[in-house]
Amino acid sequence: MSFRSDSSSPASPSNKGPPKKLPKSQASLDSWLSATEQAPKRDSRMNKKVDAARRFPINDEDDDVAKEIEESYGGVPLSELNTTSSSLPRLVLESNHTILFKLPVESGSGLPPKPYPDTYRDAWDGQHVRLACSPQSLYPVEDASTATKKLKQRWDLIQSALLSNIQSSSDLQRAILSYNSRYRDRWNFAGLHHYFNEIADSVERRIFFQRTLPDIARLALRLPELIRHPVPLLKQQQDHCITMTQEQISCLLANAFFCTFPRRNSHKTASEYSTYPSINFNSLFEGGYRGASSVQMNKLSCMMNYFRRVTTKVPTGTITFHRRKLQDFPAWDRSVSKFTKLHVTHRGTIEDDGQGMLQMDFANKYVGGGVLSGGCVQEEIRFLICPELILSRLFTEQLADNECLIVTGVERYSDYEGYSSTFQWTGNHDDVTARDAWGRLCTQIVAIDALVFPSYLSQFRPGFIRRELNKAFCGFSSTRPAPILPAIATGNWGCGAFGGDLYLKALIQLMAAAQASRDVLYLTFGEKKLCQELSEFYSFLIKTQLTVGDIWACIRKYADDHLKTDPRSKTSIFKYIMSSFGYDESEDDEELTQKYRLSLDAAKT
Repeated sequence: MSFRSDSSSPASPSNKGPPKKLPKSQASLDSWLSATEQAPKRDSRMNKKVDAARRFPINDEDDDVAKEIEESYGGVPLSELNTTSSSLPRLVLESNHTILFKLPVESGSGLPPKPYPDTYRDAWDGQHVRLACSPQSLYPVEDASTATKKLKQRWDLIQSALLSNIQSSSDLQRAILSYNSRYRDRWNFAGLHHYFNEIADSVERRIFFQRTLPDIARLALRLPELIRHPVPLLKQQQDHCITMTQEQISCLLANAFFCTFPRRNSHKTASEYSTYPSINFNSLFEGGYRGASSVQMNKLSCMMNYFRRVTTKVPTGTITFHRRKLQDFPAWDRSVSKFTKLHVTHRGTIEDDGQGMLQMDFANKYVGGGVLSGGCVQEEIRFLICPELILSRLFTEQLADNECLIVTGVERYSDYEGYSSTFQWTGNHDDVTARDAWGRLCTQIVAIDALVFPSYLSQFRPGFIRRELNKAFCGFSSTRPAPILPAIATGNWGCGAFGGDLYLKALIQLMAAAQASRDVLYLTFGEKKLCQELSEFYSFLIKTQLTVGDIWACIRKYADDHLKTDPRSKTSIFKYIMSSFGYDESEDDEELTQKYRLSLDAAKT
């Protein structure tokens, strides 16, 4: 497999510099890097080798790794992609931005910002999150003496339950059901019991029930102290931001752990929150008909690690949740935008390799997807290792076609390995990402949901292609000046269970990124063939200087002239486009551009 990053000429023979071939041992590699970095001239091929060698230290015992390093990516070196700037506008209260702490943010104090305002303000309506501590949150309790039910303050019941002596998972179950009694026969806690009876050892159980759980309970009961301002619901077609402290988020997640959020347990169509994801953790505690799964146990390990961390040391940063909507979208068929820089690799992950970039969440329209139930793919895993993302489920209504959710400042708490059924929590993670002027970690994640296609051919319909382009553009675009926009770190969005074609989805994202003036880090997650073909196709795009509008016409032609006559074709859209123009990489660039322009004009006609 051989990737060409660009068409630059090799360095002059008079400046030989270090050998062009990568050494096979780490010691030799270190020496090679030192000599290479001091070389007077380095061509783009050499830059690519240097970039790969820095990113992937090699094993002295593996003679094939040196070649693997060189061939692991295509496009430009990772170091050439734009990354984030920590410069931000002044944080102020605005009509479309709710801030739950006092301003200004004092950086370096070592303390979380103080809650705003000075006293608790209640809101029990359809525009805000209904909190259990509201005086208007009532719950029917049976009076044993009269055999009738009386309404009591839900918060009084919760306080009594959480301050009781909870020494086992059975005690925890009884406490949770004491203020959720109507679900006594519908909720099961088999997964929670299995975790503490079979997975945790005796020392871990003792520490959890004697130390960690009481700390989580105290954190949850600080709700009226920490959340003094009503939390707005991020409803459809409302462009709004919520910024809160990590401490406030930990308090709300502690309440989700104890299943205290009222009116959030029914999923019936007519229920108040039927268009919102679930937030109470009861579904995470359940066991299936085959018992508790390994994935569920590892999900619980992620959450236990998070609560251990935030109850041991209070996090001091802030996080912004921004529901974004767009009204105006590009005319894709007339776009003259040129394609931006691309780095494509079959190694790595978005969270590890996309630092300083806008990182993709391959979202469900109900953000978080199955994170609190059985799902465990890209979105769920990101929410598990960065549990503060789970809070978005509390207030984010399902995403519409012209909307996305952007979350800035989340911290990573866990390491993992595996994917889906092989997912495994492997330990604690210390996030050393720098913070911005608002106290947020310089990590930004955008959640955009792809369509689910019932048949392979349906995704090539113009309306569906336009929808996916618009959705990606909604997430990728920004009002900030283009030169400082960080790259988008993405991958096989909308593929797998969603039924998307790997090649079409990659092309759609490249088009949206070009229109939004963002570079692209594309991780194919082990798909080496896709990595190679995307690299070759990117070279074709750069050589021919085709525009986004040109590629729109090519996609239409692929669907109309190719798939309709040969629906079972295995020819990727990349190869189809290149072959339809008789692409020959040895041709002169000017001749190629002129030839493709004539071909495109004929195709459009």
